[in-house]
Parts: sequence; C-alpha cells; structure tokens
Amino acid sequence: MKKLLLLAPLAFVAACGSSRGPEGAGSDTMVYVSSAREASDIAHCLDSRLSRVHESKNNGSTELTVGSSSHGSYFITLTPSPRGSVVKVVRGASEDPPEEELRFAIARCTT
Repeated sequence: MKKLLLLAPLAFVAACGSSRGPEGAGSDTMVYVSSAREASDIAHCLDSRLSRVHESKNNGSTELTVGSSSHGSYFITLTPSPRGSVVKVVRGASEDPPEEELRFAIARCTT
C-alpha cells in the first residue's frame, strides 16, 4: 500500500506529460489539470518549491510566471472552479527550472 501511495505522484506526472487538455486549452499547453486545492494554496506551494516565482491576479485567476519576469520559463494560470482549481501551464522562452522539476512541483502542489 505504501508503494502505491509513493508512486501516485509519478503516475500523475506521467499523465501530465501526455495530456493535451480540453479544447480551447491551447496547443502550447504542457499541463492542464484540475485540483481539489484552492488556487492560493497551490500558488503558495509552488512559490515554496520553485525559485523566481512572480504572482499576479487577473480577472479572478492567479497567474504565476516562473523564471525571469520579462522572459518567463513557464506561465501558470490557476483558475478557481467549483471543486477547487484548474491549473494550466504553458512553456515560455527557456527551461529554467528544468521541465521535470516543474512537473514534479505541479504534481506535489495539486494533489
């Protein structure tokens, strides 16, 4: 049972890699997932796990830029939903932090 619980985040990360999201999510979307956690909890968690996270608010959504604020590596939109939040990640200009590190942080902060 413990092994199953330890492997759950890895399965989630693998699923994120193959998920293209629903229609309208955008062809450049690399992660599109629902979470039972509130957007503010996810934002705080990501800020504690990743360096250079810049947060802003836009029409009720929380927008995070990971990396340089002018040339972000990843753009994360946290949109409130009736059951928690919807998380959308779009790749930016570079990969700092590496994609694997970002996916791991997303998996840990959304479950």
